[in-house]
Amino acid sequence: MKTEIKVDNLKCHGCANTITSALQKMEGVDAAAVDVEKSSVLIEHQADFNRELFVDKLAKLGYPEEGTTTAMQRAKSYVSCAIGRI
Repeated sequence: MKTEIKVDNLKCHGCANTITSALQKMEGVDAAAVDVEKSSVLIEHQADFNRELFVDKLAKLGYPEEGTTTAMQRAKSYVSCAIGRI
């Protein structure tokens, strides 16, 4: 199955690296792709996954679902972005 989630705070390929790395470590995820231009994340996964698991994981990384950003998540995204560039 595929799940697409539009996210906030996605700024660059460092952000994309952080997201893909974290999602691909989740058991049952086959692949993850990030479109920086569209601020979207496409996740290929096994059928038994609940979409909210992905939304929660992205929010914890600082990339919440579009329109739900808090100030703390925005700050966290900058740290995730920097880590992704390393």
